[in-house]
Amino acid sequence: MKTKILSIATFFLLGAVAVFGGNKTEKFKVSGNCGMCEKRIEKTTTSLDGVATADWNKETSELSVTYDDQKTSALKIQTAIAMTGHDTGHFSASDARYAELPGCCQYERDGKRKTNNHASMELPGLMKNTDSEAECVHDKSPTSGSCCEK
Repeated sequence: MKTKILSIATFFLLGAVAVFGGNKTEKFKVSGNCGMCEKRIEKTTTSLDGVATADWNKETSELSVTYDDQKTSALKIQTAIAMTGHDTGHFSASDARYAELPGCCQYERDGKRKTNNHASMELPGLMKNTDSEAECVHDKSPTSGSCCEK
């Protein structure tokens, strides 16, 4: 009897590990000011495939996000946030996207930030390499919402 109970418990434990095995929680900086920023950042993040939860803290400017690392990555999440006008630890929003934010959402930008700095990083699914440089493969049309300004 004890063997059966132990076997059943082990089965459920292994099942739980398989279901939650790909989930990862990370925190990173996302610039913003107010409740509107919070809604925009969280909505953008949770709209991505594989993201389970997102919680942006206005006081610390930190986003805590739980996602399935088989479906997305922290770098893809940060790229999507930059496309809405908010700088992250890895990516800077384009000046045009930042300027589109409501006045209360226009945070003080770091002078050391790199405009479109993801164009210099190799990100699977977001970048393609040419001879000597990485090129952004986002839609670069004026209405695309891309953080690439080319």
